[in-house]
Amino acid sequence: MKKKTLALILALVMALGLLAGCGGNNDTPSTPDTPATTDDTPATTPDTPADEPAPADDTTTDLPRTETLYFGGQQWGEVTSWNPVGANQNNAMAIASSASGSRTVMFETLYMYNFLTGEMIPLLADGDFSWNADKTELTVKINPAAKWNDGTAVTANDVKRTFDVGVEIDQPGTYHPYISEIVVNSDTELVLKANLDNLNPFMLEDFLSGQYVAQAAWIDTCLARNNGDKQGFLNDKAEDVAFSGPYGPYYSDNQKVVFIRNDNYWGQDASMWGKLPVPKYIAHTIYADNAASEVAFKAGEIDVNQQFMPNIQDLWEKDGLPISTYYDHAPYGMCATMPTAWFNMNMPVIAENVELRKAIAIAVDYDQIIANAMTNQSPSFAEVPRSVMNPTAGEQALYDHAAVADLQWVGNDIDGANALLDSAGIVDTDGDGWREWNGEKVTLQVSCPEGWSDWNAALEIVAAAGAKIGIDMSTNFPDADTYYATSLTNPNQTETAIFMWSPPAAAPSSPWARVNALMGKDYVGMENNWSGNFGQYVNDEADALIKAIPLMTDEAEIKAAYTELTRIYLTDVPSFSLMYRPDKFHAVNESVWTNFPNESNGIPPLDCTDGYSIASLYELELA
Repeated sequence: MKKKTLALILALVMALGLLAGCGGNNDTPSTPDTPATTDDTPATTPDTPADEPAPADDTTTDLPRTETLYFGGQQWGEVTSWNPVGANQNNAMAIASSASGSRTVMFETLYMYNFLTGEMIPLLADGDFSWNADKTELTVKINPAAKWNDGTAVTANDVKRTFDVGVEIDQPGTYHPYISEIVVNSDTELVLKANLDNLNPFMLEDFLSGQYVAQAAWIDTCLARNNGDKQGFLNDKAEDVAFSGPYGPYYSDNQKVVFIRNDNYWGQDASMWGKLPVPKYIAHTIYADNAASEVAFKAGEIDVNQQFMPNIQDLWEKDGLPISTYYDHAPYGMCATMPTAWFNMNMPVIAENVELRKAIAIAVDYDQIIANAMTNQSPSFAEVPRSVMNPTAGEQALYDHAAVADLQWVGNDIDGANALLDSAGIVDTDGDGWREWNGEKVTLQVSCPEGWSDWNAALEIVAAAGAKIGIDMSTNFPDADTYYATSLTNPNQTETAIFMWSPPAAAPSSPWARVNALMGKDYVGMENNWSGNFGQYVNDEADALIKAIPLMTDEAEIKAAYTELTRIYLTDVPSFSLMYRPDKFHAVNESVWTNFPNESNGIPPLDCTDGYSIASLYELELA
């Protein structure tokens, strides 16, 4: 595609060097002693073959390179738990559920979503799902070949128990408001019954590709050992967890996470993949930040990298490295979402002053963000005007651009921002250069995780815009775990005024799911909320439209509703997008492995692990 002769020669040199570093053979790593199981190290899982050598302290260096696929940019910090229905697991390689494509290396969903085609491809399910006439009941069959790693069958009751336990422990998930119950017709057939008071067929379909299925027997075992205590269950480390996916835990500490292939994986049945995934091990070294991860990627120590890298085209155009992206031209990835700055409505100065929110939003220099923070790996807001839609043609056609053109902004409007603040009475009364509200200097903290270099750079530009309009804004970049707990998922926090996260990208329910995440009332006050409306914004008019759209069938009515939601969003400014961006960054180093997803092979660019992208693990070849 883009790799010239120099890159191919370099790939061979790198591959030979890596082989030499591994001892020059493909032998299973030598492992003297198994480290004792601790609170931080998962026990050997039941699917590990009896003759498989136990991992040693030097597992981080002795995995056979030609059997190991290394990932980057996904796991930040040590794994906390293996519990697929727990809380704060910090286990990104195993537990990352999303309707756009859940990560299914260990835990599986009923279907895999392919956002390139809109298809729902069966995984644990058997064949297509079916609706009743009024879309209030959705029937799914379970593949009779599907098995847990302990050899027992995956059943319809496992799906039901996974859903029900959320209610039982007062930890309902994203889909509970939309599903009244799951009825089991047999071991291999179940029915999702919609909540008729909150009818939304979109969310029932999202459940199919977004909800992990956990083993009912394991759920009951975990509850029993925690004496039914809901917090104990949520925090259980789940080192004995059952899983149905192709890989299970092999080794984990604060340096690295390693998964080993389950060679008894049910997916090699003819009804599914018909074979095992190619890599025996998948691993993720835990790097300090994007910079350290980028160095490792360039060196061939990472094969699949989910991280932003500035001027990524230089890696093959100037450096001649065997690195490629989904597209071989700008923006190099498929932009499907927009990282967003969320205003914290728990803070009165934010909640009571739409002029302040809009002034900050229109003052930001987005062209600088796209040119410098994103190195043009995003269309500009002049090219794709801001709305509640991603930049894909299908979504852009769903609202009336002319009807909201007067509300859209491209940024760096310092005069307009100052005029808004002056009109609201947010002015500098003491001559120190900073504006006050209710007699207090307006001081705002903006935040995202440390080491997320493009986001860090974007928020520095946001803070700089504040200085230009007399608003004292400082950046705070804590480690990811701290950020998640104190800013993103805490519905009551009052410290961080503006914080970053991305709304949903592409899913069966798009763009509705994104609009709901930006403004939906159902998320307000939700603890451990990873789904949306992190700023606690409430607008009853918007919420009524959000609830109405899933039941609309007339295309003109749907377009009018999305246009009105765009008008509300751009008028009230509960948050503001900073850039367009791929759902996942997807860059690969082909010095060891080749045949990764690209624009010609029909597999989506979701890092070989998410949704239908996991199909690539079955097609990889050694370089």
